[in-house]
Amino acid sequence: MNPAAPGNTGYQSLENVIIRFAGDSGDGVQLTGSLFTQDSAVMGNDISTLPDFPAEIRAPAGTLPGVSSFQLNFSSRDVHTPGDRPQVLVALNPAALHVHLADLVPGGLVILNEDAFTPAGFKKAGIDTDPREDGSLAGFSVHGLPITALTLEAVKPTGLGKKQAERCKNMLTLGVVCWLYDRDCDVIETLIDSRFGSANAELAAANKLALQAGFGYADTIRLMPHRYRVEKASLAPGKYRRITGNSAAAMGFVAASQLSGRPLIYASYPITPASDILHELARLRHFGVLAGQCEDEISAMGAAIGAAFGGALGLTATSGPGVCLKSEALNLAVMTELPVVVVDVQRGGPSTGLPTKTEQADLLQAMFGRNGESPLAIVAPQSPADCFDMAVEAFRIAIKYMTPVFYLSDGYLGNGPEPWRIPDLDTLTPIDVNFATDPAAFMPYLRDPETLARPWAIPGTPGLEHRIGGLEKADGSGAVSYDPLNHENMVRLRAEKIERIADDIPELEVLGPQAGELLVLGWGSTYGAIRTAVEDLQQEGASVASAHLRYLNPLPRNLGAVLDRFDKILVPEMNSGQLRLLLRARFLKDIAGQNKIQGQPFKTSEISERVRSMLSPGSTRRARA
Repeated sequence: MNPAAPGNTGYQSLENVIIRFAGDSGDGVQLTGSLFTQDSAVMGNDISTLPDFPAEIRAPAGTLPGVSSFQLNFSSRDVHTPGDRPQVLVALNPAALHVHLADLVPGGLVILNEDAFTPAGFKKAGIDTDPREDGSLAGFSVHGLPITALTLEAVKPTGLGKKQAERCKNMLTLGVVCWLYDRDCDVIETLIDSRFGSANAELAAANKLALQAGFGYADTIRLMPHRYRVEKASLAPGKYRRITGNSAAAMGFVAASQLSGRPLIYASYPITPASDILHELARLRHFGVLAGQCEDEISAMGAAIGAAFGGALGLTATSGPGVCLKSEALNLAVMTELPVVVVDVQRGGPSTGLPTKTEQADLLQAMFGRNGESPLAIVAPQSPADCFDMAVEAFRIAIKYMTPVFYLSDGYLGNGPEPWRIPDLDTLTPIDVNFATDPAAFMPYLRDPETLARPWAIPGTPGLEHRIGGLEKADGSGAVSYDPLNHENMVRLRAEKIERIADDIPELEVLGPQAGELLVLGWGSTYGAIRTAVEDLQQEGASVASAHLRYLNPLPRNLGAVLDRFDKILVPEMNSGQLRLLLRARFLKDIAGQNKIQGQPFKTSEISERVRSMLSPGSTRRARA
């Protein structure tokens, strides 16, 4: 962003702005970003965000490991990613500036809390010199503001102590940014009131005073010669709200409960980054949701299985380490063929790994991380809003095919907000539930000829008594069986049941040319970066298309035919090549991989550069011709 000529205080229209708020983990950076995101959504912008948390629960204040950030891309056109590099960096301390300055675009705007740029602040951040004086900020538009001092003065009327008053500096910063981008603070003040409520009226008042002071200060000193506007995006008509992937998933599971007429029972053990699903479902108990925090991951899995056995929607959520602990009980759900949904909000591993960082490293664990031949269905949402649709779909598949279903989200999707068009409930398809009721025709493993699903029999139904357990079942009767041929038959039947789901899911859609030189194929949260990169290259005339898998087991029935229509295939993944491994084994094609394992999502530029390297010389010119 380049400011206009000095003295010009008019508005300059921008197509989009990428802004990153950064500070200590106790500075309220995530709240600042969240409020500005909600305000942008109310203003009608399309948005995409990237919250980034420290891995340590409470790193020492002012240190590099304690830096927290929130990046927002708000735009007057459709956006699918939070942007590669910010145009604006708001840094509340030296550590935040040190960590994030390298990402800022040349000529970008830097807003500093100069009160934190002291010898003590530099020492905490491990910085030897003042970056304002050593040339580090050359080439940027830098504005140092006495943010802490202004905040303390602004909230004096509330009588808050110095420590509490200082914590309002994020709101003063937000006021400055609202002035810069022509935002009405009324929306944010309403959000502050709803967040803090009457129980914290004093704190709400202090935050609003700081917000107003930041706006007024920027206006008084004319922080920039120009102010900026990002107009409304052309979104499809409808009612929208801001939603994160975890919130969308929770509402999707409640919707599945309403659509099926069955109560939702959620059992989980808290784990980052899946815990918000528990928080959301606990708030939705008026829809008949029973949400419980269990003593560990194993008991949570067992409770979900018990709920499904009793005729409810059994649901549990965790992250990679929790999946390991659930695996034995999950195999029990495979053997008993009960409709349980397991949410895995993936994070960096192995072991405890990177709890707050995103990764896609659990696909092979979902496919094969159990003993024996143990197939189950796997779905993966592609965006925060899509988390709602795929939550409903997970239970539809689980109930229709009487199988556990893995729902593979990740930290980027789970924590990232975006605008969500609230669906018309009348357009949602009911989920049919057919319990066994006739004792004369009942056999626990007598399969539906179309789906191979066994009957769902509610315990206590007269005449439908049957046994469940982990031992192999006899085909039809469900009695314990050690017969070798029966075991092989049951293994093949369970596998065939999963494969038949392919006839009941959408075919893979290709965006762009339906055949050509290169297809970029992704799954999960790589969707935004892949789509943006490919669309940009298509505008240049490149012979490249994209496709995205939301169903990973079984794969869409037309996937093989799609792959055959392209000379080259690239699979970007935030792992070491797990989907690529499965596709190469299944389709015997030389598929290329692009693998990133840094706890950060792909940048559009990273995928663009790799695609360019794979296109043959002159392909862009030929495509244009």
